[in-house]
Amino acid sequence: MAKKIATRQAYGDALAEFGIDKNIVVLDADLSKSTKTDNFKQVYPERFVNMGIAEANMMSVAAGIATTGKTVFASTFAIFAAGRACEQVRNSICYPKLNVKIGATHAGISVGEDGASHQMIEDIANMKTIPNMTVISPADAVETRAAVKAAIDYNGPVYLRLGRLGVPVIFDKDTYTFEWGKGVMLSDGTDVTLIATGLMVHLAMEAAELLKEEGISARVINIHTIKPIDKDIIIKACKDTGAIVTAEEHNVVNGLGSSVTDVTSQYYPIPVKMVGVEDKFGKSGKPELLLEEYGLTAINIADKAKQAIAMKK
Repeated sequence: MAKKIATRQAYGDALAEFGIDKNIVVLDADLSKSTKTDNFKQVYPERFVNMGIAEANMMSVAAGIATTGKTVFASTFAIFAAGRACEQVRNSICYPKLNVKIGATHAGISVGEDGASHQMIEDIANMKTIPNMTVISPADAVETRAAVKAAIDYNGPVYLRLGRLGVPVIFDKDTYTFEWGKGVMLSDGTDVTLIATGLMVHLAMEAAELLKEEGISARVINIHTIKPIDKDIIIKACKDTGAIVTAEEHNVVNGLGSSVTDVTSQYYPIPVKMVGVEDKFGKSGKPELLLEEYGLTAINIADKAKQAIAMKK
């Protein structure tokens, strides 16, 4: 069984690793042990600031520091980063296109017992609609580390969507290469394409194995950069397989699925089915049980794939 590491943990480790760059400053809203920015603080305390429980102010301060030429990481839970502080992210960071990276942890319903008030399922929607914002949702710890490095190298706003729950390590640190705005084909197939992001990627891989047992060939694509999305890999999948299923730990309204259908509807219309939270709030419970209750499972992805295949002309 693959080792499980939370992407928030990999984020904190990456900040500590790449923090050797003296241009990097990290801000946190009194959640550094949970967001794992405490890892950076332990090594570079002079470039770490606890902003207190004032997320909107933290984003404005991050913007101000960025105007001095620094690369600023501002971290808190996704519900606060993309919810409470949305206006400041829009007007103070994205409008002037400043070099601020938002490390948003505890995204999705896998926050678990914290319940609906903290289970942010609208953040991809909120962030991807803001001009100048890049939205990244890594699939595992290896991809998270690479995404943090890519964000450091990129000059402009970035939203990094990270999770609380440990997820299987998919990639090899020594061979994996993160390409900005490019999807990753994890396995080839001819009957249907499964396009997933975040913790749903490993479940899409499991779904492909379930489909294989039934004689169905499924291509699996990991979309780590939701904005800008990789149109080429999606269009090719449309032409090659003729049916798509998207999978995300997010509201099906205006998330990954909507981004994919924006592409298919314009360039190559085919059947698309979506797996995600069906426009409802979460609830308190064990993360694994919540994923099952909301249909975020390999079995549901496989079932949707068969439905999509049946819709082919």
